[in-house]
Amino acid sequence: MAATSHKLTGKQIASRASFCFGNVGHSAFYGVMSTYFIIFVTGGMFNGLPKSVANRLIGLITGLIVGVRILELLIDPLLGNIVDNTKSRWGKFKPWIMAGNIVSIILLLILFTGIFGLAKVNWVLFAVLFVIIFITFDIFYSLSDVSYWGMVPAISEDSQERGIYTSLGAFAGTIGWNGLTIIVVPTVTYFTFLATGKHNEGPVGWFAFAAIVSAVALLSAIAVCLGTKEKHNIIRKSAQDKTTIGQVFSAIFHNDQILWPSLAYLLYSCAYVITNGVLFYLYKFVIGKPGQFWIVGVIATIIGFCTSPLFPILNKFIPRKWLFIGGQISMGLAYVIFIFFRSNVFMMDLGLVLFNINFAQLVTVLTLTDAIEYGQLHNGQRNEAVVLAVRPMIDKLTGAISNGLVGYIAIAAGMTGSATAADMTAHDIHTFDSMAFYIPLVFAMLSILVFAWKVTLSEKKHAVIVEELKDKLANGNAESTANATVEMPAEKTEDGAKTETIAAPVSGKVMAMKKVIDADGQPFPGTGFAIKPSEGKIYAPFDGQINFTFGTRHAFGITSDQGLGMVIHIGVGTVNMRGEGFNAHYTDGEEVKAGQLLFDFDRDQILNAGYQDVVVTFFTEPKRISAMKGLEPGKQVSHGDSVVDVEFK
Repeated sequence: MAATSHKLTGKQIASRASFCFGNVGHSAFYGVMSTYFIIFVTGGMFNGLPKSVANRLIGLITGLIVGVRILELLIDPLLGNIVDNTKSRWGKFKPWIMAGNIVSIILLLILFTGIFGLAKVNWVLFAVLFVIIFITFDIFYSLSDVSYWGMVPAISEDSQERGIYTSLGAFAGTIGWNGLTIIVVPTVTYFTFLATGKHNEGPVGWFAFAAIVSAVALLSAIAVCLGTKEKHNIIRKSAQDKTTIGQVFSAIFHNDQILWPSLAYLLYSCAYVITNGVLFYLYKFVIGKPGQFWIVGVIATIIGFCTSPLFPILNKFIPRKWLFIGGQISMGLAYVIFIFFRSNVFMMDLGLVLFNINFAQLVTVLTLTDAIEYGQLHNGQRNEAVVLAVRPMIDKLTGAISNGLVGYIAIAAGMTGSATAADMTAHDIHTFDSMAFYIPLVFAMLSILVFAWKVTLSEKKHAVIVEELKDKLANGNAESTANATVEMPAEKTEDGAKTETIAAPVSGKVMAMKKVIDADGQPFPGTGFAIKPSEGKIYAPFDGQINFTFGTRHAFGITSDQGLGMVIHIGVGTVNMRGEGFNAHYTDGEEVKAGQLLFDFDRDQILNAGYQDVVVTFFTEPKRISAMKGLEPGKQVSHGDSVVDVEFK
């Protein structure tokens, strides 16, 4: 009775491995341009220039980077439309992955030469060219980034597989990002020594470091393009509708359970990225041991490998609110260690462990996902794409803030040019501590207050909300569609009503709705029918469009081409399983054909959890229905068999 598991083919393994390796280079390249380029700018790019001119150029470059990062929030939807409208023999994503990588690599390497030393000849011309080059660079990198993550639905068959691709990409991204921390100082120092005979981080070393990472990024892009294949049949038409920043802010301010988790995450993210961006300066200028900076990457990688798989286990016993708060407390303790105990190697390593033990990102994603049903219940709006765009938007915004503050901290604390730890004064270190640790510590503590007092959408409350929403949908009192559906010409009866034949969405025994007892001990509400399943597969009951899927994946809405809206609800009480054992084979908004496989569900898992596996199909606008003909409770049906003819207005 369990959902069928399929043995992976060689092509599937190659596709997953290629996509996974793709983000090793992709994330490493992003780390170079977002973190280490700033370090290069403040450290080696302007060696030989007067300090006043160098600081002016550092301020210009960091300010420009902040501006471009914020501008990126506005242009990402436009770039997404460019990708979506691309038609080539290689698909829509691969051309931009390759072109984006090649162009951005060339431009980044030019930037790591200091535009061939132009600043020392004509710093005004340097500034003008830098603006042009960096904006062009960022556009092409963004095209590559949008294409890499945008291709996930096009290379996967169902929600489970999409989750695997996304997890593999995130896992590889951790390796790529933290791997930089491990290799940056040894690489830069080694190549600087080869060129100059000096054991420091010079411009030649930084260029070699950028070149090596760029080569890995190019190889990763090639692997993705050669190892994956787009499945054009599952790329839904509605995916071309891109989310704008205006829609994101509208969603935030019309749903308090998007607003407050977003604010808490923004505070956490600001704290994390600011501190993470200046840890190199801590080791080089405050502790005076830049050669030990590699340990930051090792610890972050190990903790990252542990926290992601540990989260679902802990969340079975600990509500996610407390996991969020616990992570912030851990971060707060790390700041105390960074400020008062950094001279002790063991304590510093402990601080790095505590700093990286955090579940904020996972908790935020799950809370925002649950807020989709919360919004649908309270104001009739789902807007999944808008809600799920909130966290990436915050990540980009805090990345911009980090880039600006890192440059400012370096200038304010005198950590620029050829300065060393010996040049640091007590005032410099105090300035550094204030902006690198004290202010982020305040942000982390404020995030605790926001999440503890304002985020009320717990796992249990979400289950209650979903049940209330189900009842409203069944009684025709809630909006059931996320996208407008175009009604096709329909067969009409003499009184002008339309007729829709509903095929069995699952094989099994037909039941009357009143025979299904809901979780509250009452008959399942609404108008429709139920089937006691003999298999764990759900098929489309007619030609139509998927409107939405509950975040718990146990129910989804579908509207026929003739305009008849339905919800197919898998099991009773299964909202509490929070998606475990359910696997969708579509994306929301996809147009489907009668008999198309839509869902796998694990009947054994449902029954062993103490819930009913009955599949309930109810209509979302029961007042439009004038007659239901041919329904035979007790009849055995196979999926695709006619169950009932519905007349509706």
